[in-house]
Amino acid sequence: MSSDSDPQTPSEEISAEDDSHLIRLQKFLAATGLGSRRHCEEYIETGRVTIDGDVVTELGAKVDPETQVIEVDGERVRLQPRRYYLLNKPSGFLCTNNDPAGRRRVVDLFPNDGQRLFTVGRLDENSEGLILVTNDGELAQRLAHPRYRVARTYHVQVVGNPPREKLDELRKGVRFKEGVFRVSGLKYLKKQGKSAFLELTLHEGQNREIRRMMARIGHKVIQLVRIRFGPLNLGKLKTGESRRLSDTELKKLRQMLNEKHSPDIRHRKGQKNAAPAKVRASRKTAVKRSGERGAAAGKYISETTPGGKNIGGKKTDVKKTGVKKTGVKKTGSGLKKAGGKRSGSTGRKPAADSTKPKTTGRRMIGDDSEKRTRQGKRK
Repeated sequence: MSSDSDPQTPSEEISAEDDSHLIRLQKFLAATGLGSRRHCEEYIETGRVTIDGDVVTELGAKVDPETQVIEVDGERVRLQPRRYYLLNKPSGFLCTNNDPAGRRRVVDLFPNDGQRLFTVGRLDENSEGLILVTNDGELAQRLAHPRYRVARTYHVQVVGNPPREKLDELRKGVRFKEGVFRVSGLKYLKKQGKSAFLELTLHEGQNREIRRMMARIGHKVIQLVRIRFGPLNLGKLKTGESRRLSDTELKKLRQMLNEKHSPDIRHRKGQKNAAPAKVRASRKTAVKRSGERGAAAGKYISETTPGGKNIGGKKTDVKKTGVKKTGVKKTGSGLKKAGGKRSGSTGRKPAADSTKPKTTGRRMIGDDSEKRTRQGKRK
């Protein structure tokens, strides 16, 4: 009798072990430097990839790079050691691997030793400065993705001297068909002749973004140089020169990507966004309580006569109601605000009781006989 808990046969165990070292085809292609996984999936779906001579169009296919031959457009692709370069791009070079016009490309600045390199993101043909060149498709895709908002800092020389209100437009945002472009950091560096130098920081790499924004506010770009990309700095690297990234720089890049996409960061952001709701709730409570105090104070004032007695014949104890009289002083004609306006339920001056004497300090004003009696007692 067999049961569901019967152990696997030896052949099944071997096949399970064999599957452990297989990787998805699109992941392997991205690792060879063909591009991001999404681009590699397009290669597979369009029938450009073969495994041991057979065309494969299924995205879920797995391969063994050690024993199988994987080709793209008839050319075999292999895993290569990871390489990471920082280049000071000169003007006049394109950030592309395929240019039908035959113009100069950034990858032409590196020796052709069989490695497939490509740029991380783009700088347009006339722009200069820091750009990463690698064969690590996964890292390149993450660094270029807008979700990670990698900071890019540029030194820009523009025609004329833009006033402050024009620069404020860049901070607020300039609308284009792709959306609103804005700078996250802006610093005025100096004026030189009929031009000015600015330092701009962006978190999204749109096509010719800075040039289009500056043209919109009426100041054409003369020169544009990228000096920083995330934690990396151009430093003193000369135009056209490149160097390999250090282990420390690679560690900083990966750490930045992990921090910006970690669940802990998203959780903390959610708590931060929830905080204003608590503040609003506390404000509503405070307003409600202050309204209750105001209603109690109004009730006290409206129900109290100038003599301090309640209309119903009961005294009102201010301390028991918890109402604090602020800026209100008692006079012979009733309650009067410090500003000079009389208080009451109708806002009018309460009628004085003619049968009762008025008191001002120690002297009695009213009945003459009572006055003489008082004076006689004093004598």
